[in-house]
Amino acid sequence: MKESFENKISFPKINSSGMKIILEYIYTGLIKKESLNKNNIIEAFYAADFFQLTDLQENIVRVVNNTLESENYSPELLSNIVEIMPFIEDNILQNLLVEKVATIPLNTIEFDRLSIAGLQCLLSFTHKKAKSFATPEYEVFRYSAILAAKQVSNDAFKTLMKCLPTLEQIKNSIQVENEPITDHCKVTKELEPLIDFIDFNQIKGKILTDIIEPLGIIPAKTILDAYRQKARSHNTDFNEIRGTQFWDELACGSKLFIEENGKVVSASNDCHTHQGVRAKILIDSKGIFEWDFIIEKACKWFWVGVCAPGSFNNDEPIGWALSSEGRYYNSGNYLEDYCPSLGDGTRITVHLDMNKKTCAFTVDGTRYPEVLNCNNNLPSKFYPVASLCYPGRFRIQSHQKLDVII
Repeated sequence: MKESFENKISFPKINSSGMKIILEYIYTGLIKKESLNKNNIIEAFYAADFFQLTDLQENIVRVVNNTLESENYSPELLSNIVEIMPFIEDNILQNLLVEKVATIPLNTIEFDRLSIAGLQCLLSFTHKKAKSFATPEYEVFRYSAILAAKQVSNDAFKTLMKCLPTLEQIKNSIQVENEPITDHCKVTKELEPLIDFIDFNQIKGKILTDIIEPLGIIPAKTILDAYRQKARSHNTDFNEIRGTQFWDELACGSKLFIEENGKVVSASNDCHTHQGVRAKILIDSKGIFEWDFIIEKACKWFWVGVCAPGSFNNDEPIGWALSSEGRYYNSGNYLEDYCPSLGDGTRITVHLDMNKKTCAFTVDGTRYPEVLNCNNNLPSKFYPVASLCYPGRFRIQSHQKLDVII
């Protein structure tokens, strides 16, 4: 072996901010929380992966997870990590960031916060998979098309913003503008890598025909396949959300356990007093949100509904709930005999209107009315929640459209 007299070691793929974290960890055996910030987290994780420092990688992921609870800059971090690390399903930080971004409605993320590559990573990791996701599929397409246009030109970006209204604007019968798209071919090319990860058959047929197809930026075969899929499955025509709500293992009582990859919560046989559980996806934007609770096994005096963060364990939680006796609850106020008693097999649909801050429930196909909100200072964030004891077993899922009696 030839002896070397070089007085420096070079790691060209590791920048100085990442190397500084590595040296701190090597010399002290730990990393101070204040040493990591959104500007160096990804570089530090990449450096730890390069040097195969598994404990440091796990430490960085814990810090990121805790930090994002108070300040969610996960879109920026996801955009950064896909620039320097390939899409790998066992990348623990990448998976965490996908999970965090998936719980944010895309129409609330500014278009300069998430890159095309970051969006492709998000969509590919959640496409046709049982993962929590907060955005209806039409809004997924809308965000993808507008973001693609933004990469091409400001004129194309402005045109797509006019041609693609939000679902809320569509609901309010806003007039859709059909304008020629500047740099049409370039926008189509930029959007192409994302098309395979958008489920067009989960978009309402009228939106496909009136809004999406006239743009001419989606292959005709993709649109035709969506129509055929709807015909084959006798698909009720509505806007779907990929994935579903899931119970959160980190936010449930000690005697409750989560099954079927987060879809079911059950109480253990020594759970004699009620314990609470919340879902993973935080609802914090305008719009109408719907999901189903299925009471696979009832218990005495249970509740299901929606609650503001931090208030679920209070004597008077902030939100709306429906009890096993058919009582309606709203932030400390009760309405008796809102609906019949609930039991084994009952399907309850929650209709949360974040625009009006109201909530209604459908029970086994019968929709019951919204009740006047009794709290004028409701917060802007809510989680789906439930309270149960043994032998309770509750399932949560995206709303399955049935024949509803109004």
